[in-house]
Amino acid sequence: MNELVNKVFKNSGLESKLVEEILTIGRLKTVNSGDLILGPDDAGNEMPIVLRGLLKVMRRDKNGNEIFLYFLEGGETCAMSITCCIEGKKSAFRVVAEEDSELWMIPMTYMDDWIMKYPTFRQFVFTSYQTRFDEMLATIDSLVFSKMDERIFKYLLDKKQASGSYVIEKTHQQIANELSTSRVVVSRLLKQLEREEKIEQHRNRIEVL
Repeated sequence: MNELVNKVFKNSGLESKLVEEILTIGRLKTVNSGDLILGPDDAGNEMPIVLRGLLKVMRRDKNGNEIFLYFLEGGETCAMSITCCIEGKKSAFRVVAEEDSELWMIPMTYMDDWIMKYPTFRQFVFTSYQTRFDEMLATIDSLVFSKMDERIFKYLLDKKQASGSYVIEKTHQQIANELSTSRVVVSRLLKQLEREEKIEQHRNRIEVL
């Protein structure tokens, strides 16, 4: 595991002194698929950086309905957790382990100092904000302008790209929950995508062709 931690941070382009601080101050956290990393009631005292695995970020409304926003993969962090911690606010998002993952947790008390002290860390934070903002805009565009079949296929492609696997292990109900639609609609449109030879369906998994 030490090799993995060193590889992620020493290939990140961050200053060597900052990498030393990150490795000294941070801690390893192992999570299982489905575990909640950050929830709406959390002030968030630590920033998670993905070492291995995949996280998903969800937005929940006051009625408990959720919608998928984007994935976090190796070397990435959640800009939302940075915002919540720096401003001392509770998160309006849920960060959940999409698969078994290993994270490097960094106490947020160091964020202000590192942003001022290290240009590369400041760039890392700003780049994270921009990337997540662009992904949320893409999600909004998908919600407003795309048909549901296009949204489902984009979701599958995003998952494939983030996980590095053409096989998506999801039930129709899980996809429906994350896209805020019904299982019947998802099943019908997945069948349509299968007829178009864009995917193949198997029991509780979908293969992107």
